[in-house]
Amino acid sequence: MTTRASRGADARLVVQAWLGTRLLIALVALAIARATGSSVLAMAGNWDVAHFAAIAENGYAIRTDIAFFPGLPLLMRAGMLVGLSPQLSGIVIALVCSALATWALYRLGGPFAAIAWLLAPTSVFTAVGYTESPFCAAAFWAWERATKKQWGAAALFAGLACTLRVSGLFLIGALAILALTQNGRLRERLRRLAWLLVPALVLFAYALYLFRMTGSWTAWFSAQAAGWERQFTWPWQAAINSWNSLQPGMYPEHPEWVWVFRGEMISMIVGAVVTLVALARRRIADAAWVAVQVLAFSLSYWFQSVNRAVLLWFPLWEQIGDVVESHRTGPWRVLWAIVVVGALALQVTWSWLFFTGRWAS
Repeated sequence: MTTRASRGADARLVVQAWLGTRLLIALVALAIARATGSSVLAMAGNWDVAHFAAIAENGYAIRTDIAFFPGLPLLMRAGMLVGLSPQLSGIVIALVCSALATWALYRLGGPFAAIAWLLAPTSVFTAVGYTESPFCAAAFWAWERATKKQWGAAALFAGLACTLRVSGLFLIGALAILALTQNGRLRERLRRLAWLLVPALVLFAYALYLFRMTGSWTAWFSAQAAGWERQFTWPWQAAINSWNSLQPGMYPEHPEWVWVFRGEMISMIVGAVVTLVALARRRIADAAWVAVQVLAFSLSYWFQSVNRAVLLWFPLWEQIGDVVESHRTGPWRVLWAIVVVGALALQVTWSWLFFTGRWAS
């Protein structure tokens, strides 16, 4: 039986994990800044952060930037109104939202699910101006509220998620399955589904905005293809392209790319396993949430950005949390200590990749 004291101890452990992982990522950035003479803010502005910052400052002046949803740039713009740079705004947003996402995951899957998420190798993307932290905060709370049958709140959180990235579309689909599979009469299930019109309208509003700007209903997909080669590819061809990308010596000038691509392949396998486990547990909506993302990544030219997408897969962290919860005493403690050390080592490595401007997925 869980006591108030044990719940308090678990909550403190989660808070300590959040503080520790944020501090570790910050120390990596500071160490690199000292060694290279770069500024921390400049390093925190690498890769997609530069796109979000440009949108915050100039709107969609670059046509391919419409591949990025407007939610995060609008938040950065709000930070600019109080004197913060977009990069610093991104860090503040990431810190606040990573805490909110951790809280939601704690409520969904317990302390070890939340801690597992914080220890994810690609956690650096939850500490800088990427959409991972705000999207996870919105999506996790949407799911948490939906599981408590608070569908009005769930719809509002899902609507926020839909301002941030296209994954909001997948969230609506998974929530629809959850709405239909929860207990209740037909009228009640239909009422839950009706709430999902709120996030659907958010997505439609962005599609309409892009249509008015470009004259095309497929402007977002065109931008993805033009900027990042994410055109439709049959899954078997995408698998072949991905397999070719992880061969030794494939990128002699960027040897770390091979390892990142290997990570992408592993992440796809993890997604498939998580889906199967969720199906075995008869958690159909959970399985759908992960499966549709795995499918989407398999329809691109190659498996790309999956290493970051695992941060969105709350069923993965719940499943890990369940395993740890049921094996947390005796010799298992030694194993988990080794796993934590390994996870932190990977987190440091991935942070180093990002802050030094190397491709980090």
